[in-house]
This record gives sequence, C-alpha cells and structure tokens, in this order.
Amino acid sequence: MQDHHMNPRAMVASILHNRYLIIKSIQREVYGRYRGSFLGILWSFFTPLLMLAVYTFVFSVVFKARWGGGSGSKTEFALLLFAGLIVYNLFAECINRAPSLIMSNNHYVTRVVYPIEIFPVINLGSAIFHMAISLVVWLLAYTVLFGMPHATTLYLPVILFPLGFFILGLCWLLSSLGVYLRDVNQIISIITTALLFLSPIFYSADRLPPQFQIIMHINPLSGVIEQTRNALFWGIGPSPSLLALQYVGAALVCCLGFAWFQKTRKGFADVI
Repeated sequence: MQDHHMNPRAMVASILHNRYLIIKSIQREVYGRYRGSFLGILWSFFTPLLMLAVYTFVFSVVFKARWGGGSGSKTEFALLLFAGLIVYNLFAECINRAPSLIMSNNHYVTRVVYPIEIFPVINLGSAIFHMAISLVVWLLAYTVLFGMPHATTLYLPVILFPLGFFILGLCWLLSSLGVYLRDVNQIISIITTALLFLSPIFYSADRLPPQFQIIMHINPLSGVIEQTRNALFWGIGPSPSLLALQYVGAALVCCLGFAWFQKTRKGFADVI
C-alpha cells in the first residue's frame, strides 16, 4: 500500500511535482464551465457585475444603506461592496465545492493512480482566476469613477496570500469529510450563506454595536475583507500584526487540513 506522507514538505513537494497537471486542470476547469454557452468565458465578467448591481440596488436604494466615513454616493457604496464580495466569492466558491471534490472525481480514486490531493489546489486556482477577473473589473470601474487606484493596491497579494492557504486547508478537510459524511454539503452551504451577512461586506465592521463585535473577531473573513477594502479604496496599508496572525493561523490550518486528508484518504476507495 502506498505511503501518503502528511508533513508540510510532502504537501509542497506534491504541488511542485504536479504543477503542470495542476495548471492544465485549472485551464480545463475554467473553459469547461462555459463550454457550449454563447458568451463563453465572458460570463466571468458579467456574473459579478450583475450581482453587484442587484446588491447595490437592494442595499443602497431599497434599504438606504450608506457607508460610514464616505461620501454616501451609490458609486462609492457599489465599489466598497464589490471589494468585499471579491474576497467572499473566492472563499465561498472554493468551500461550497470542497465537500464534493472527491465524490465528483471518484473514478480517479477507484480506477487510476492519480494525485487526488491536488483537487483542492485546482479548485482554488479556478476560483483565483474568477477573482482576478472581478478585480480587473473593480480597478477599471475605480479608474473611471475616481481616478488612478491607490498605491496600496499592491499590498493585495500580501493580504490575500494567507487566505489562499486557509482555503486550501479547509478544502482538504472538507473534501475528505464529504466522502464519509454526505450531509457536509448542506451544512457548508448554510454556513457560507450565513457568512455572507455576518462578514463586513454590506457594512463596515465598526458599524456593529460593541456587544456584537465578537462576530467580527471570530469570523476568519472579516480581517481579510476589511484590509482588502482599505488597500483598494481607502489607500490604507495592512496591519503588520494582523497579517502576521493571519499567516500563522492560515499555515496551521493548511498543514492540519493536508495531514487529515492524507490520513483519511486510504479509506476513500472502500466508501466510494
């Protein structure tokens, strides 16, 4: 029986060794999603714009929501909202698909010798592609409406890097649990929907009453969303202490998630 190493070195080695396969799989995943549609990959542009328009209308027109500290204009609210959605959509797209990653590719588990540990990496890579398109749309909109983006936009990779590790760890964990517990899909769907409204996407974190601020502290997306919004729109750099905490926490979750996946993968074929 093949020995599946669980240490961080094995994780990095697997990604590097299978990098060509990962890249090709991401390309196939992206193009396969829009294969046969009239607009094709252009849906990657239109989908976030459509959702942005809907959310902006509901919260800024119907509910009269305004962003504290800003001018109160609808265009400002739209871009602030969009910045938060970029981060949330990256997280939600990966996590919602994670429990079914192994089950939807079960032929690789039962019939072919395949590095199934790269499925979460492919999942993340596909989501990063869509996030990058949304970010380009955001930057173009900001340039047209407000002028040149802030130099602090260059901090964005540093801010989002630990989120990628955090997502990978959760995907390894959830993809394994999804094999043994079929209810995980429904549970994760509820959690990600709740996080949409419990994260500072439609409002700034400081607008919450003090007794509810704990929600912001325990929500792993809050810090990333706030720092992303600060860097993109307000021209404020990230907090070094918060970044350090996020990097340490994300690395821990990533390593533990990979170890769990490697430990439990031996039983996948028997369950499937």
